[in-house]
This record gives sequence, structure tokens and C-alpha cells, in this order.
Amino acid sequence: MTAELVRGQNHTLPQTRLEIRVSAGSPVVAGATLGDERGTVRGAEWIAHPASHRVPGLEVSRQAAADHRLAVDLDALPAEVHRVTVVLALPMGAGRPVSFGAVAAPFVAVTGLDGTEIATFTLTGLDTESAVSALELYRRQGAWKVRAVGQGYAAGLAGLFADQGVAEAAETAAAIQEAVASGLARSVTPPPRTTEGERVRHPAGPAAAGAQAPAPPVPEAQPAEPLGDPASARTEAPGGGPIDYAHPRRQTSAPPPPPPTAPPAAPGQPPRPVAGDATGWSMDERLYNQIWGMFEDLARAVAAYRSAVDFAESRMDQELDRALSDPRNRIGGAGDRAREAARAKRDELTGRAREALERDLAELAAESAVVEPALPAAYAGWDNPVWHAYRVPMEIPMALRLGDLRLGEAPDLRIPLLVRLPLERGIWIDSGRTASEAAASTTGDQLRGLAVETAVTLAARLLAVYPAGDFSVHVVDPAGSAAGQLSPLVGSGVLAGPPAAGAEGVASVLAHLTRRVDLVQMAIRAGAADALPPDLDTGEHLLIVNDFPHGFDDRAVTQLRYLADEGPSVGVHLLMVADREDARAYGPVLDPLWRSLLRITPVADDHLADPWVGHAWTYEPLRTPQGSRVLEQVLALVAEARRGGRR
Repeated sequence: MTAELVRGQNHTLPQTRLEIRVSAGSPVVAGATLGDERGTVRGAEWIAHPASHRVPGLEVSRQAAADHRLAVDLDALPAEVHRVTVVLALPMGAGRPVSFGAVAAPFVAVTGLDGTEIATFTLTGLDTESAVSALELYRRQGAWKVRAVGQGYAAGLAGLFADQGVAEAAETAAAIQEAVASGLARSVTPPPRTTEGERVRHPAGPAAAGAQAPAPPVPEAQPAEPLGDPASARTEAPGGGPIDYAHPRRQTSAPPPPPPTAPPAAPGQPPRPVAGDATGWSMDERLYNQIWGMFEDLARAVAAYRSAVDFAESRMDQELDRALSDPRNRIGGAGDRAREAARAKRDELTGRAREALERDLAELAAESAVVEPALPAAYAGWDNPVWHAYRVPMEIPMALRLGDLRLGEAPDLRIPLLVRLPLERGIWIDSGRTASEAAASTTGDQLRGLAVETAVTLAARLLAVYPAGDFSVHVVDPAGSAAGQLSPLVGSGVLAGPPAAGAEGVASVLAHLTRRVDLVQMAIRAGAADALPPDLDTGEHLLIVNDFPHGFDDRAVTQLRYLADEGPSVGVHLLMVADREDARAYGPVLDPLWRSLLRITPVADDHLADPWVGHAWTYEPLRTPQGSRVLEQVLALVAEARRGGRR
């Protein structure tokens, strides 16, 4: 099974004779360096590059190219070599890219000699760098492992070699670029790559309905909160201007995956749906993109239907106005015939639009029926059997499911609401009364209880999708009013400490997390991550605040706003259970706090809007099946894995 690495992650190598394959959207230079126990490269003879493409145990390409294969025999390396670093650089020359930020993200795979992938890594997040340490193979206790590095250098190869201790770093880098320049005339520019998967489906779209889909309205005009990619949705761009709804960190250089296999469709029927038919480097990413494709398809199909219905109604009104404006049609049966003809035409257009919508909905329902059972735990509902085989993961997934979204025209079709991980904004579970039918039929005490239960299930999902010990949960319950709902977290022992109660408990937890944010931010700015205190937990943290603003003074409110604004960038996330009306006493000082959080509700409510046509979508929180103990079982496995990691 292929290990899809993220920056800093490692994986054990099952064999010592390997190939390292590099795929990029434009020509790059591929090389490798040998390092001793401290990672120091002792001389130019320990560098494999186009001008000297062989060293003991290594062979690299002789020129820049878009695709490379590096041969590695770890058993043939000198005994004093403990590290092999794969290096990529952009060739210099007029008209060529000067930084990795201007080219497609390179993809590196470690494979066996038969081509079977062992580990892969996509080098995302590069900007001004022109050279990068991509991977390193290192020896640890007699075994070899691979680690995803992704460390870029704006100073190019000279800076990279200097960082590895090469004495004549600038001269070596210049010699490599000179050798590359002499071989560039032999390189061939690769054909353009497909950047995004096309969802060629729904042949009976808006045109079949007899009307064009309306242009997307300005999102700010919608009463609902915009949902681009929910993890990055904002009511306003940071510097003003239009909102950018682009998916954060989405791969734009991913090659199209091998076409999925499915039983052939009957003649004249649409292709049968397949789980994971979107583009992406991994199945998680393909499923993620497929779900968002389904979300967009449903939004546009319903928009086309609504537009067609509005057009039919408007046309009927115009025809009636024209017919009845003639006095001769106001007497006798002429007026009645005109009304009947106008209504018949309206019904015909509406019927055609409904037929087109039904076809689209049938295809989406068939796709949902295939995709939902194939979802991993992070994307699946609590009733999915995947939770029965749950095991604590070794790495975090791409996204997390927060609930479901649906539209009134398709009440039985639900699209998972996914947010990217790590969380890029906090979450606010609104425990107040709303205008929805579900909220109207629920008492205030019931809403507050359901809101805390929703917070507990979200916290459990976050704990479940992170590796053991990499995610901690803190709870602030000033009045102790949520003891019953918090019992799954307390009883399993997955909390970082008991729920904090009273003003002193609130102050203690906020001070602890504020200190962590301050220290990590200072270490990042100073480039001194090694200087962090040894007792500082550098994993991800979630703070659940119940019944805000009870127990909060002005200082605590300021700290909470600070955590909401600065915490996500350094791994501290906020999950608030609050009724905004209860916080009115603070006035507009808290308005930025509410706007910075993604608002969800403990019952069904139509307060979220898509970025394409601005529909008000009904959000439904995830619930565990009645009588099921899946939540407790998952938390027990998380707690057991955490105890095992501390032994």
C-alpha cells in the first residue's frame, strides 16, 4: 500500500534497491547528496548531479527534464553515509522560471524496481525558492526510512549546498548549472497536463429545461453565510474586494488518475457512477473533489430549474397582459381562452424543466449511493459501517465532515459538508432560537443540550482522525451545566484535563492556550523552533467553550478573540457553543468574533449559501444512530492508542 506523505512524515522502506521518480510540469534538475550522521556532505564527490551523475549507490539524470528516474542501491553506499537527500532545482536561463512558485508542484515517488510505489510526496507551498530538498532516505537503528522534507531555498543550489556543509557550495552549484545549460538543447518540453477533472455528466442540463442558468449573485447580498470551500469561506476578502472561493492548497498540477473501472452502461444510458472519479493524488483527494463536484452539480441543476420556472411564470404574465390589454378580449370567451393558453404554455415549460431536474437528481442520487459507502471515516456519517473497522490513523486526512447539506427540491439527496484540515477557522454552534421549523419545535433548554452534543460529536470526530497524541481537547464549562452531554469525553479520558468551571477555570485554560500561541508564534518568527520549552505540547488543540459569555470577564473575552484570530495558524482551534443574543451586553465588540467563525446549528437550518448561485442550503448536523454506542467505542480506541503512545 502506497504511503502518501506530507511534509515531515516518514515511512519505513521495505527494500534497499529503489527508484525515485520525479514528475514536474516543466524541466527541473534532479540530483542527490550523501550525508554523514549529522547530515553533512563531506565534499563534491558526495553529490550526484548532471555533471557527475554517478556516485557509489546512486545514479541520476544527465540533464534537466520534466520527468526523472533516480536509481538507488542503499547497500552500495559507503559505510559512513547515513542520509541520502533528493535535490530538485530549476535550470537557469533566459525565459525560464526563476522560482517553484511559478511552476507546477513537483511530485516525487519512491518505488521498487518493478515500479510499485512505496511512498509519494507532492511538494506544495513553494514560492520564491529555486532549489528544494525533496526527500531524504536515512538510516535509523539499522533500517532505512524515507522522510518528506520539502525545504526550499531562495538562494538556489548554492544555498542548499551551503546548508548541508559543502565547502565550495557556490562553485559546485555553478558547475551544475553550466552542465545543465549545455544539455538543455536536448530536452523536450512535455505536453500540457490536465489540471482539473471535467465532470462530463448531466446531458439534460439548463438548456434542456428551456432556459439558461442565472448568473451567480453577489454573495454578500445573500442572507446565508457563503460557502466556497467552508474552511476558507469569508464574508469579505482580507483587503476588501471580491471573495476568493478557490479551494485552499488544491493541487493544480495533478495528472489525471487512471480511469476508474465500472460495469458498462446500457446503450443510451449515462455512464454508471464510480466512487473517486475526480482528479487527485490520492483516493481521499479524489473523493473530496468528487463530493464538491456533486455539490456544484446539484446547485446548478436546481438553479436551472428555478430559472426555468421563473421564466415560465414571467412569460405567462406577459402573455396575459398582452391578451387582456385588448378590450375585445375582455368580453366573451376570448379572455378565457387566452388565459388557458398562457397557463398551458407555463405548465409545459415547467414540466420540461422538472423532467430535466429529475434526470439530474436521479444521476446524482445514483452517484451518492456509490460514493457514500466508499467514504473513509473522516468523510463518513456515524451510521457508515466504516466506523466498525475504525483504527487510529497514522496521518490526518484531507478534510472532515461536519454535517450534510440539502435543497428543498431534493430533500432525500444529501451532500456531505467537508472542511479542510487542519481547521483554518473556528466553529460556532448556535444554541439560540432560529427561524427554522426544527428550532421552532424545540425548547431553549433542548437546543442548548443538542448544541453541546453536537460539539461533543465534532470533537470526537477530530480526535478520531488525528494520529494518537497529536490532538488535544480542552473544555470550558463555567457553570457545569453540560456535565451530562460531556460525559463521553470525560468518561473516555480523552480530555487534556477536567472541564474548567467557574471564572478561575476559564482564566486558567485561556492563559494556558494563549501562552502556547504566543510562544509558537515567537518561535516561528525568530526561526527558533528548537527553543520552545520542553513541556510545550506542539500538537493541535481544540478549545470547547460552552455557554459563552457566562463566566467571561473583559480580559477573558479579549483572550478568546485572540485565540479565534491567531490560534488556527499555530494549531489552536475554537469550538464555541453560544447564543449570540446572550452576548449582546458586550455590544459590537464581539461582532468580529462571530464573523470569524463558521456558524452551524444543532438542528436543521437553512443558513449556508453556495458560492455559485447563492442557494440557501439546509444544514443538518451529524447524529449517531439511536441506541448506537459507536461514539463511545471510537473514543475508547482513541484513549487506548494515546495511553499506548505514552508507554
